Amino acid sequence: MKLKIAYSPCPNDTFVFDAWAHGRVPGAPRLDVTFADIDVTNGWAEGDTDDHDVLKVSYAVLPWILDEYALLPCGGALGRGCGPLVLTRGAGSGAVTGADLAGKTVAVPSERSTAYLLFRLWAAETVPGGVGNVVVMPFHEIMPAVRDGKVDAGLVIHEARFTYQNYGLHCLADMGEHWEATTGLPIPLGAIVARRSLGEDTLRLLAESARTSVRMAWDDPPASRPYVLEHAQEMDPKVADQHIGLYVNEFTADLGEHGYAAVRGLLTRAAAEGLVPPLGPDALSFP
Repeated sequence: MKLKIAYSPCPNDTFVFDAWAHGRVPGAPRLDVTFADIDVTNGWAEGDTDDHDVLKVSYAVLPWILDEYALLPCGGALGRGCGPLVLTRGAGSGAVTGADLAGKTVAVPSERSTAYLLFRLWAAETVPGGVGNVVVMPFHEIMPAVRDGKVDAGLVIHEARFTYQNYGLHCLADMGEHWEATTGLPIPLGAIVARRSLGEDTLRLLAESARTSVRMAWDDPPASRPYVLEHAQEMDPKVADQHIGLYVNEFTADLGEHGYAAVRGLLTRAAAEGLVPPLGPDALSFP
């Protein structure tokens, strides 16, 4: 059996899937890997023309795809202290500062991303009248756009947590801190989903293969390093290590009770605000 899978070239994904992608997980299906930004994979999951069996997607997109895809209980990104940031130019630069983004332009990496969903929930509570305009752009273009004054603020993800100071930017708000403070739950970011049509036996095999792959990566981190750095887009190796340390954690091996509570909590809140369709009672269940 060879299955088509798509995930990002980010260090957390290549770290998690290294052993599986290279045939080192006993009994696991072989993988045909496509690398794509999560905004692309979100679109593939929602469309009807893609033929990938397994996808890394944003948790925010789940309400639109769970009829066709099942959420795997492992392999994704969910944790604490790892939320998206809202960045502006520093005080005195003429840029928006403080808590008021009313009427301003904010760049976001995707309108279907979990980052954007967390931002919308935060803005609903803290930005009087709401932001003026949202512009979607690739995440690696956001910090330069804020720095150069093309937008008033930017919502950033991934390794930008560790590098935004290099652009002279200021962290206006941490979406993860807001989420954790108001819910006490970890932050759901990226999920692994697989087509329900594969059948329950294969879905269970996929989950066990992902779980084994991440545990093998933890047991022998140097084994995954060439794969991680090959696809890390010229990222500093130290930043790549920080990225892995932040986004690959116990929830990657098993969502568990708190992980599922976080996912359902996010999507329930978002549905109450009219941002996503409501989830059915068994939508997150796994065979």
